[in-house]
Amino acid sequence: MSNALAIASVTAVLKDLLNNGVIDHQLSGVVGEVTVSALPPDRVLVEGQAETSRLNLFMYNVTPNAGWRNQALPSHDAGGTRVSNPPLAIDLHYLITAYGASEFHAEILLGYALQLLHDTPVLTREAVRRTLAPASPVTGSILPPPLDTLTASELADQVEQVRLTPQTLNTEEMSRLWTAIQSHYRPTAAYQASVVLIESRRPARSALPVANDRRHIYVVPVRFPSIESAASLDGILAPLAVGGTLVIRGRDLRSDDTRVNLDGIEIAPPAAAILPDRITVPLTSPLPAGLYAGVKGVQVLQRFAMGDPETPHRGQESNVASFVLRPTITNGPVIPAGHVSVRPSAHCVRSTRRPRPARRSAAQPVQRRARRAAPRLHVQRSVEERSA
Repeated sequence: MSNALAIASVTAVLKDLLNNGVIDHQLSGVVGEVTVSALPPDRVLVEGQAETSRLNLFMYNVTPNAGWRNQALPSHDAGGTRVSNPPLAIDLHYLITAYGASEFHAEILLGYALQLLHDTPVLTREAVRRTLAPASPVTGSILPPPLDTLTASELADQVEQVRLTPQTLNTEEMSRLWTAIQSHYRPTAAYQASVVLIESRRPARSALPVANDRRHIYVVPVRFPSIESAASLDGILAPLAVGGTLVIRGRDLRSDDTRVNLDGIEIAPPAAAILPDRITVPLTSPLPAGLYAGVKGVQVLQRFAMGDPETPHRGQESNVASFVLRPTITNGPVIPAGHVSVRPSAHCVRSTRRPRPARRSAAQPVQRRARRAAPRLHVQRSVEERSA
């Protein structure tokens, strides 16, 4: 962290940056001799003297940094001893004003200044050290007294670098600002330098270490293992039997102590067989007691070495994958593969269920009664015709 000299150090680095830009772009041949200053605007123009070409840097406001302001406050223990030194985080607000001896000179200077700050949005550590570091004793030159004092600001060593951001000031804000300065307005641009971290050098007592007893505190990254497939080494469709090799593929499979749970039986593979994305488990004969042929589940268990063997930590478990362990017949006759033939056969499946009767409609009973009454009507009509 930097100290209380950091505010003046930021202004000095910005002034040096503008001065180097004026020299690199050879503005003296365009607008005449240019002066770069860091004065209040009311002290730039001296009454009775002609206005010259100048770039002036003025820090007009200091605000707390929103990102660091809630970090902490200086705290004390019950005895009044200071136990923490949180930094003071502030943002610096600057006005860059251009003065010209003739018309268009102020606009030219302001344009080059804005371009320079746009190309340099961050005050790098190298730029801060180059500006504030004392000159080499070989040349015999020394820095001016103010810069000689700022070498101890430690601005280049703070956690965050200083970033330059342009700001927008409306007409009312600019008018109030120049009225308070009591100076004539000149072309001006506003910038914010964020963040400056000022830390106190007051001694602070560090917290007591954790007691060396049975209570231990460990930090373990949470990376749960995951199984994507479990199959034979010969291929995902190849059969897996005794004498084969089970390959477990996934991610984050390796840890301090990795074990494989095969259908409730824990197996510790050798370290060479455990990779972050694959674990190889040979199924040598005889198999562990209790492991039989069939559909089996496999799971990866990870334990962590916590330094205390009396309090083991279960660790993390992966998802459960399944594989088929094929049985092997060892006491029967061996039939050569050429003597086995497969013949196609046709199978007829007969259903024993009785067919469901057709659904009766509402008109069927009426139709049956009409068919029964038709002969009687025919006989009655014949008798009536004979009697007539």
